[in-house]
Amino acid sequence: MASLDAVRRESVGIIGAGAAGLVTAHTLLQDGFENVQLLTRDKSVGGVWERQRIYPGLSLNNVHGEFCFSSLPMPPPQNQKRLGGEDMRAHMETFADTFLAGQIRFDEVLNIHRATGSGWEIEVQDLRTKVKQILAYDRIVLCTGGCSEPFIPESLSPDAAVKASFHGLVCHSAEFARHLDRILEDHKAIPDYSVLMVGGGKSAQDMSALSTRFGVKVTIVFEKTHAFLAYPIELPAILRKSRFLSIMASHIELRTRLERFLHTTWLGGKITRVFWDFLAWFSWQDNRNSTNPSTYPENSPLRSSHSLFWGILTNEEGVWKTDGFYALCNEGKIKLIAPARVVKYAGNGELVLLSNGTEIKVNAVLLATGFGSSWTNIFAQETAKELGIGRHPPLTDVEEHVWDYTSFSNPPTSHPRSEVWVSSIYRGIVPARNINHRDFAINGALSTTNNGYAFEVMAHWISSYFLGDKMRLPSSPEEATKLAGKNAAWMRRRFPGMPVCVNQSNNSEVAFWSCPQAMDDLLEDMGVPIMRSGGNWLTWPFKVITPAEIKNLREERRAKREMDLKAVN
Repeated sequence: MASLDAVRRESVGIIGAGAAGLVTAHTLLQDGFENVQLLTRDKSVGGVWERQRIYPGLSLNNVHGEFCFSSLPMPPPQNQKRLGGEDMRAHMETFADTFLAGQIRFDEVLNIHRATGSGWEIEVQDLRTKVKQILAYDRIVLCTGGCSEPFIPESLSPDAAVKASFHGLVCHSAEFARHLDRILEDHKAIPDYSVLMVGGGKSAQDMSALSTRFGVKVTIVFEKTHAFLAYPIELPAILRKSRFLSIMASHIELRTRLERFLHTTWLGGKITRVFWDFLAWFSWQDNRNSTNPSTYPENSPLRSSHSLFWGILTNEEGVWKTDGFYALCNEGKIKLIAPARVVKYAGNGELVLLSNGTEIKVNAVLLATGFGSSWTNIFAQETAKELGIGRHPPLTDVEEHVWDYTSFSNPPTSHPRSEVWVSSIYRGIVPARNINHRDFAINGALSTTNNGYAFEVMAHWISSYFLGDKMRLPSSPEEATKLAGKNAAWMRRRFPGMPVCVNQSNNSEVAFWSCPQAMDDLLEDMGVPIMRSGGNWLTWPFKVITPAEIKNLREERRAKREMDLKAVN
């Protein structure tokens, strides 16, 4: 490999200017890379939190101190401890202004392919002039994430609405902020105006609650909603921001005696499952309030939800809100129809047909139907195949992996698509086929609960990988594929009811509750200390994890690099 100075002079293109892209660019620049450029099709930075995507009431499952980076502390959120879209937008823009001035191009990426010989060529189109050009980079990092390409069922698309003569607004949740003013204006102008929300996830809940607070009549239709967490008071940091929940959740490797006890012994397995069952039950009970003592009936459609333990779809309400989604549903201000699906527009200008055979009259349809892979449309088919970034059937030559965890008793039925499709992206960062090239990486395709910390650690991993540092890496594409296959088998075992490989740009790797253990894996790859929060034999599960503990990671990596070079010489 070329010398460190030569590598640092080579160009790096980063596709995407959301949280993962921004911290990756900053980390590479701090490591001495001289030619780093970000590309984004948005009009401002922020990705999911870009200013044209956020709206009032948009909230995160993260609390203050979780979704930020070690180099820039985040101011306290506007809404006490719970982060909102405006908090994230401001923080992302401040981060870019502070560290990345002049490094960002506002171009839409049309196509990525490997250049003749080496490096990459990216066809882009200027957002303003629409002029196209080819940009060349020696290395690229894909940071487009999993929430930028709306998935819209064909039967519910705007085109389908036009063909069925449906007169109202039809839009995806990604466009809700742009259409909010129209919804509110139509609400004032049209008697008995109503909105149909399709989907039961976080976006559907936030949009439903906001619309209802504005007086709009909302009906929400879903088959299953997300799991739900709520408390009478904000959880203390030693529980909410420590390793405690991750230890109770399990990981592909069980490093500590406590984890092995909880997940491989009869008593530990019982304790683990009782804990998660209690947490789910307690969340519903926590909605009792001195001013509103009612609780959710056992037959409430909201209880048709994904599992807290077995799933990766969880909404954390935090302290129960009197004007939040669950409270508004409980008071009957949001109409619930579940389990059910919206089948099609039924004609007559205002009707939609549900899977239970009923028709509903609505004036607007908001589609919170999720997102597809953001990689599909930007890679030439041969490039995607060469890299191995697409989905494929499970490899038949990969040995069977068995995790006989006692905490895994009585799992739900496996999702059919999880059994058919897997991804071969090592650590969720490098396509296995490309492991030896060190010219392509991914940040932001890890599904976890502590994105800020994870994105920053992954950025350091990518920088070490590009610099040619001595790391714990597979020795060949075949070994990388085998290890990725093991991880895919783990995800199918750990989250059997989830289609975890359907959107590979969002969950090429899943460490939902187990983010601390997954980050330890990456830190160990780089040869730096793990379990950095400290603590003794009794307190370590409860020590708060903060970005400050990785603030000096660059210096640690540099010291190890110099030590490795001395050992060679």
